[in-house]
Amino acid sequence: MLTGPQNRASCLQQLRSRIERAARAAGRDPASVTPVGVSKAQPASAVRELAEAGLADFGENYVQEALGKLDALADLPLTWHFIGPLQSNKTRAVAERFQWVHSVDRLRIARRLSEQRPHHAPPLQVCLQVDLADEATKSGVPPDELASLAGAVAGLPRLRLRGLMCVPPVEQDPARQRHWFRELRRLLESLNAAGHALDTLSMGMSGDFELAITEGATHVRVGTALFGPRT
Repeated sequence: MLTGPQNRASCLQQLRSRIERAARAAGRDPASVTPVGVSKAQPASAVRELAEAGLADFGENYVQEALGKLDALADLPLTWHFIGPLQSNKTRAVAERFQWVHSVDRLRIARRLSEQRPHHAPPLQVCLQVDLADEATKSGVPPDELASLAGAVAGLPRLRLRGLMCVPPVEQDPARQRHWFRELRRLLESLNAAGHALDTLSMGMSGDFELAITEGATHVRVGTALFGPRT
């Protein structure tokens, strides 16, 4: 695993260069792509090094692990994204402490987040997680139920529905990997054609984010490329 501020800064610089190349190749503004550092299983010190190197957005998968880091890094102006499966008994902490949730897949979870979001805080930014390939091991709303869920979530008072998220199957063929990202973009376009105003596609990780950018990703969730392989 890479360690030390210089290595973290170098990893971030390399990531930004790759994002810029992919965005420009797709005819997009590189500034339209936000890298989210996936910091699960990483110490707060590693997050601080990346934050001091210029990364402002971080994603966490587990509530209890995340809360300690949020406390330890409260002096930094960071944006925290919850990106893992969310259980009903964990929604309050997420509603109170995070700015984004990418993994909403049930109306019950969305309602709890809305009810528990503090009224002094801005609306919680949320994405709906879609299970594109009907994988039993992954969370997500089935595509044929997406429109109904989107309509219900968009009406909740303390949430702002921003877009869609996916964790697609890992494909060996880049064309197949790109296919899943294209499908998520088409679902977002379909929702917008029906009257929504969604602007966020959270898709792509360390091994495939360039392909995701080609298909319109606005947020890429990157762990290994920033922190090195997990031990």
